[in-house]
Amino acid sequence: MLGRVLVLMTTLFGLAGGTAAASGPPLDWASLNLTSIDGTPMPPETFRGKVVMIVNTASLCGFTKQYSGLQTLWETYREQGLVVLGLPSNDFGGQEPHGEAEIKTFCEANFGIDFPMTEKIKVTGDDPHPIYRWARAQAGAMGAPRWNFHKYVIGRDGAFVDWFSSLTGPNSDRVIRAVEKALAK
Repeated sequence: MLGRVLVLMTTLFGLAGGTAAASGPPLDWASLNLTSIDGTPMPPETFRGKVVMIVNTASLCGFTKQYSGLQTLWETYREQGLVVLGLPSNDFGGQEPHGEAEIKTFCEANFGIDFPMTEKIKVTGDDPHPIYRWARAQAGAMGAPRWNFHKYVIGRDGAFVDWFSSLTGPNSDRVIRAVEKALAK
């Protein structure tokens, strides 16, 4: 029975993570036009020269508790150049139905979140946000988000580093190793 559950979860969420399918162009932060959860522009300088972990988030998901691990990751590595970037999305199971103000309040009150977050975005479908179009092109089909709390790591130079499915928590050894390796470059 456990084997069937693992096969089903792997099918739904993809593999635990992997490396880039192909080495493509670096992410051009200036082309993204990101807007913060407060409605203000997020200048590209916020991300240039940093290691960035982007995570599609949702407040009503079974993986929502990963906010705690993301906050810990941010607190541990931000002085070394890591930016954890939360991108709320309602694309998977309608698990982020709230507006930006409610999302921000929820994250601060329940998890003490102070890492940057964007306005709600599209992760999948015909018109995903450009950051997700770029990441999927880098990671390949297996690296595409299949649920909330999918993670991508982007290097200081804007190059794709790695991806991690929802099943891989932000405090896992694999994630920590990828972040530390990217920070060392």
